[in-house]
Amino acid sequence: MTGSAEHPITVEPNAGRVRVWFAGHVVADTVQALVLREASLSPVLDVPRTDADMRALERTAHATHCPYKGDASYFTISVAGGRTENAVWSYESPLPSVAPIKDHLAFYPDRVDRIENTPP
Repeated sequence: MTGSAEHPITVEPNAGRVRVWFAGHVVADTVQALVLREASLSPVLDVPRTDADMRALERTAHATHCPYKGDASYFTISVAGGRTENAVWSYESPLPSVAPIKDHLAFYPDRVDRIENTPP
């Protein structure tokens, strides 16, 4: 566990296969995802960039800061048949307590068609 007693964060390997779909396209497909659990928030699946179609992602100027994870950058998904703004975020230089999420992407579930997490 990282974070604090008031704001716990855990990062661990996800056991299944994760696929992210948007506009009929698989934009990420991995068996190497991490699951980040943070305080009372819903768990987030972090996909390695190497397992995402980076050609479908466009960096945006949007940025946020989390005191527990660091600075997040954002990407828009743009594929034939659709575009969804700031649908993906990434901590490119995360704080040491969540270092494993470096070089990973997270997808907003309500900005993609679906995120499949199937058991091994």
